Amino acid sequence: MSYRKTLKLLFGVAGGSAVLVFAAAAADSHGYLGEQRGDAAGRWWRLTALRAAQPAWSPASSHTPAPSGHAWDFNWDKRDPSALTNGKKKESATEDPGSEQDNGKPKATRNILLIRHSQYNLSGNSDKERILTPLGREQAELTGQRLAALGLKYDILIHSSMARATETANIISKHLSGRVELLSCDLLREGAPIEPVPPVTHWKPDAVQYHEDGARIEAAFRRYIHRADPKQKEDSYEIIVCHANVIRYFVCRALQFPPEGWLRMGLNNGSITWLTIRPSGRVALRTLGDAGFMPPDKLTRT
Repeated sequence: MSYRKTLKLLFGVAGGSAVLVFAAAAADSHGYLGEQRGDAAGRWWRLTALRAAQPAWSPASSHTPAPSGHAWDFNWDKRDPSALTNGKKKESATEDPGSEQDNGKPKATRNILLIRHSQYNLSGNSDKERILTPLGREQAELTGQRLAALGLKYDILIHSSMARATETANIISKHLSGRVELLSCDLLREGAPIEPVPPVTHWKPDAVQYHEDGARIEAAFRRYIHRADPKQKEDSYEIIVCHANVIRYFVCRALQFPPEGWLRMGLNNGSITWLTIRPSGRVALRTLGDAGFMPPDKLTRT
């Protein structure tokens, strides 16, 4: 069997079946099948191996993914113009209802770049002592350079009020062209948004922490993750520097995934997660935890 045919067989099967086909190809390449059993027997053996490696398929036996039954909620942010105008009393009987609705429709797209803070001092006893490490400051520089290289016009940089996020934001801001407003927000502080499913054994906040942090992080989501205001004429690019738990929860909520699945994702320090929110309310995840702009020896997840 030629090398090209062997590759075709390997790429034509999946999982453990590839091992069986590879063994058959190797045996054939050494002449074991043809020499010991004869050419006809060798061909029969190869055919048997292929049939065993590729189980029979039929429409009745296939397992086609079924829809979950949950349709996309276009009014997830409670800003759908059609929902806002329903039941409203018109000021004038001659007013065109169509023009009123058009004027109230968002026209711009919001691009929200969620940045996880850089590596910080884990041994600090208080938030003020949990400042960036030398590597963390280098990571923030690399993230700032990456954001600048994208060539986007950033409208605002919002950051968590925790020390590690504030320091990361300050370093990033030095690389951004123009006057980008910096805004600190307590709602974006790290916390426990919701009890994760499946549960983990290495991290178990108590019920009170989930109750308090969850309400705060949900409030942050509602404040910052929504479609553009109808008065916004141009697409915007907004940076939010915060924490891994907050970002992962935001992504689940924005994509209408089960929010309790937030801990199934991992984010490197200084990574970029990019959400796009269309005027219609559609949400797209352009990148999740992008850190490919950093050298491998600079990657951390603390």
